[in-house]
Amino acid sequence: MRIRLVATTAAAAGALAALTAVPAHAAEYNSALKIRGIQYDAPGSDSNRCSTGNTDEEYLTIKNYSRSTTVNLKGYVVKDAAGNKFTFTASHTLQPGDYVKLRGGNGTDSDAGNVVYRDNCNFMWNNDKDTIYVYKPSGSRADVHSYTKSGSDKDGNGYITYHG
Repeated sequence: MRIRLVATTAAAAGALAALTAVPAHAAEYNSALKIRGIQYDAPGSDSNRCSTGNTDEEYLTIKNYSRSTTVNLKGYVVKDAAGNKFTFTASHTLQPGDYVKLRGGNGTDSDAGNVVYRDNCNFMWNNDKDTIYVYKPSGSRADVHSYTKSGSDKDGNGYITYHG
């Protein structure tokens, strides 16, 4: 009887652990900022030449989903699974419902145009699979999503929407 009770208790504990364990890519974080979508595969043949390349066609859209809070992106960090990262070093404010496109390549950042450039002509996102992390200035996660070209991009256009 005692062995059966221990086995039942262990099985229940294991089932509870399985129910509460959430993979990192499926976790919901308490943050106004979330990844709206990603153009992980720039249209055309990939070229990271600064003058004629297409790294500016690869972008991450981050949106302020708050209904009342303005968010300053200064200090937020965006990373990929390999550890490539971009830190928002300048103030860039997002009003409630506003978004920014973090683009590769070089360009002029613009609040009015909702764009910030990484000032780096290398592609950040892998074309087959990757994980996107957004960290608050405090270091805590704001959002995270993983993708695979075959599993996440049903229409094959290189763009994936997360939070609509």
